[in-house]
Amino acid sequence: MSDTIQQPPTPQSPPVIGVTGGIGSGKSAVAEAFAARGIPGIDADAVAREVVMPGEPALAAIVERFGPGVLAADGSLDRRALRTRVFADPAERRWLEHQTHPRIRQRLQAHLTRLRDGDAPYCLLISPLLIESGQREMVSRVLVIDVPESLQIERTLARDSVPREQVEAILAAQSSRQARLAAADDVIDNSGDREMLLDQVARLDERYRQWAASPQRHGHS
Repeated sequence: MSDTIQQPPTPQSPPVIGVTGGIGSGKSAVAEAFAARGIPGIDADAVAREVVMPGEPALAAIVERFGPGVLAADGSLDRRALRTRVFADPAERRWLEHQTHPRIRQRLQAHLTRLRDGDAPYCLLISPLLIESGQREMVSRVLVIDVPESLQIERTLARDSVPREQVEAILAAQSSRQARLAAADDVIDNSGDREMLLDQVARLDERYRQWAASPQRHGHS
């Protein structure tokens, strides 16, 4: 990876950096590190939770499809129960994505518009499904958070207390490590300690700021 960013594909102003990585890769830690340096971001997972809140059309469709067993006692979506259902059946997962992805994309666009109206030099879209869902078209560059699959499993088991089989099913449903790296413009290796992570974020932040301010970027079409 060179120190100079060349020919950005999308003339967004300010630009949006798409941050992606598999489960347990550390996307939230990376977003927090950028936020500490004044760079805002929108979390696609948070937006995904918004579109299935009580009263939302997507939740009504999910309950009609899977029954009340996917609801918690307070009427909200039991995400763990739904996850168990859809990751056991690829056809059901595709149905769910068809229901939710367009709604998520629409809200992400609205959130990003508000972020880009601020004074930050660039902003982040943090999404585990950036490549799979077509959200790649919404960003200028793709930053992949990369860790070995064994470490993804280890971290997720420690964090979520879910069966290993479920973690492996989620991994299988996401893009492979190789596919993500092939789509990457930039890569953060998050297999080390926090200091290593923060150092990489600092260097990328400096490069992104220079790129966002460059006359060449604004003149590109």
